[in-house]
Amino acid sequence: MEPVDLSKRLQLSFYQRDTQLVARELLGKLLVRRVGDELRVGRIVEVEAYLGPQDLAAHSSKGLTKRTRVLFGPAGHAYVYLVYGMYWCLNVVTEAEGSGTAVLLRALEPVRGIGARTQGPGLLCRALGIDGELNGQDLTSEELHQVDAPLADPALIVAKSRIGVEYAKEWARLPLRFYLAGNPYVSRS
Repeated sequence: MEPVDLSKRLQLSFYQRDTQLVARELLGKLLVRRVGDELRVGRIVEVEAYLGPQDLAAHSSKGLTKRTRVLFGPAGHAYVYLVYGMYWCLNVVTEAEGSGTAVLLRALEPVRGIGARTQGPGLLCRALGIDGELNGQDLTSEELHQVDAPLADPALIVAKSRIGVEYAKEWARLPLRFYLAGNPYVSRS
């Protein structure tokens, strides 16, 4: 197991920037989930950017609702929702409060304390023990946070269309999914 410095927790200001920039810069960062005395740590290797109410694939395109309230809240909080009635998905809220923007975490490379598959947002959440109880969680908390790590080599970052948003018309084809080329933990190349 490689030595990992978990002391450099990302601050809220990291998330208060352009969503696509945050998405790209999350690649290579560490996601840390504390469950009791256990730490589960994974390196982020795949994400998708959601650009607010005008983005037909974003939940915020339906407006402010009970479900999307956190999505329209301050940056640096977790937007966790259930899809297909069985899979939890973790998003990082970005930009200014009210923007409705976020980055979906799609895949992790296990680093510590993760024995289950993490290729895909539902498997990622299951492996880390993330569910709706963490919706709205401050991402600088002890329970769930991200840790700084060197930026991913820009030459390794691939941009492709997002997965599973065909209903979003022209928004479905935009290259808003970012992943690290050649990483075996990416959900789909």
